[in-house]
Amino acid sequence: MLDPFYPIVPDAEWVARLVPAGVKLVQLRIKDRPDDEVRRQVREAKAACAIHGAQLIVNDYWQAAIDEGCAWVHLGQEDLVDADIKALRRASIRIGVSTHDHAELEKGMAIDPDYVALGPIYPTKLKQMPWAPQGTARLAEWKKLIGARPLVAIGGLTLERALLCLKSGADVAAVVGDIVNHADPIAQTRAWLVATRRAA
Repeated sequence: MLDPFYPIVPDAEWVARLVPAGVKLVQLRIKDRPDDEVRRQVREAKAACAIHGAQLIVNDYWQAAIDEGCAWVHLGQEDLVDADIKALRRASIRIGVSTHDHAELEKGMAIDPDYVALGPIYPTKLKQMPWAPQGTARLAEWKKLIGARPLVAIGGLTLERALLCLKSGADVAAVVGDIVNHADPIAQTRAWLVATRRAA
């Protein structure tokens, strides 16, 4: 089982800040860094998670995840094309996939993923999305389609919206902005931890 609270952070420093607060599941989503920097950050994030009993999910950088002995990767639809799924499976790395519509869900399910993410559930300011917000009703549909796998809701989540997602069929609520852009991210993290575990 995955923890219902799933923060996504931009660097290893954020991982090291959040896991002592009780975070048990965190994604390292590094953008536009040199390969040696990516590997250093993956290594540091993995070490911080190991100390605090948290699960680290590496976004996109599947080869670094293999090389550093990580347990999880998250692949977007573009990454599904390039990633060596067989090599990931040989390394016993579990895989989460992003989906935004039925065609992407079919493509993602073809690799037998360990969780499926659906988004954006709500409008998001963090990046331009070609998809309209999915809404919480789509979560119940996706949950039926993916079976026992965990379903991750992502996109525009506040704590209140996350709780609606968990009530609507999601097993996990993934969040970026409501933590990393918050005036007091540690206090907000603790609020998410309490509320999502109570709701799960």
